[in-house]
Amino acid sequence: MIPTIYGGAAPKPLHSVEAPAEPETGSLVRTILTSLDDSKAEDIVSIDLHGKTSLADSMIIATGRSNIHVGAIADRVIKAFKANSATTPRVEGLQNCDWVLVDGGDVIVHIFKPEVRQFYNLEKMWGMDRPGERRAG
Repeated sequence: MIPTIYGGAAPKPLHSVEAPAEPETGSLVRTILTSLDDSKAEDIVSIDLHGKTSLADSMIIATGRSNIHVGAIADRVIKAFKANSATTPRVEGLQNCDWVLVDGGDVIVHIFKPEVRQFYNLEKMWGMDRPGERRAG
C-alpha cells in the first residue's frame, strides 16, 4: 500500500483520498501511482495538497536506485501524463537524473535518487509534521 500524507490528521489509505476539485485528478493520480509501481520505483508517497496550497492538488514522491533508473521512471511517468491528461507536463532534471520533477499542473511528481531525496526531505516539508500544522494541546 502506498502511504498518503495528510496535514494535521492521521494518515489514511490511498483509496479514501478526498475527492479532488477536478474528477480526472484522482484518476490521473492512480495512473501515475500505477506507472511508478510498474517501473519499480521505491518508497512511493502520495501527499494530498488540497487546502495547503494552490500549487497543485497532489504531490507524489518516489525513489529510483540510480540515475538510469530515475530517468526510466520519469520517462514512464511522462508517458502516463501524456496518455491521461489534456496537458503536457513540464519536466526538469532529466539531464542529470538525480532529481526529476514532472509538473502536470494538478499533480506534481518528484523522482529522486535516495541520497538526494534524503537531503531535501519533501515529505517533512509538505507532510503532517509541518510546524504551522501541528495541533496545540
